[in-house]
Amino acid sequence: MGIFGRGKDKALESKSLRKGDMMIGAKKNGAALANPNELNALLGRGSEFEGKLSFEGTVRIDGTFRGDIQSGGLLMIGEPAKVEAEITVDAAVIGGEVRGNVTARSRIELQPTARVTGTLSTPALVVQQGALFDGHCQMQNRERPARPVTLLTGATPAEPHPEPGE
Repeated sequence: MGIFGRGKDKALESKSLRKGDMMIGAKKNGAALANPNELNALLGRGSEFEGKLSFEGTVRIDGTFRGDIQSGGLLMIGEPAKVEAEITVDAAVIGGEVRGNVTARSRIELQPTARVTGTLSTPALVVQQGALFDGHCQMQNRERPARPVTLLTGATPAEPHPEPGE
């Protein structure tokens, strides 16, 4: 079933929400995440879409999506989803397969069924046991640049480590 639009749908209420999704409605790290019962759009299981998606509020993808996703809202990627995209959102909860770069201004959560390949960039990352992640992760507060790290040997990342015996 594929639905894009506003309003409640009885099938959505009974089939799309799973036990693990209910925690999304709470405040996490000071950021209020949208209520999953108030979806602005749903790309349901068995649906395919290719293109650019921009939205406000909450969108859930349970089907196949290829393209770009841009939003200041919450993106929920369900367990049956297959997404190949460049994603920039406020928050992302991933339970399906994602290939591409994901940038979230507040947080990214990888649920136990997540399979992610790409680069994650966010100030807060939650990886639940069972999630698979193959790629790079960049975690820094967007308001403050990351500080250089001094290694225990006294060398900085720009300096080579002393070899044993030197």
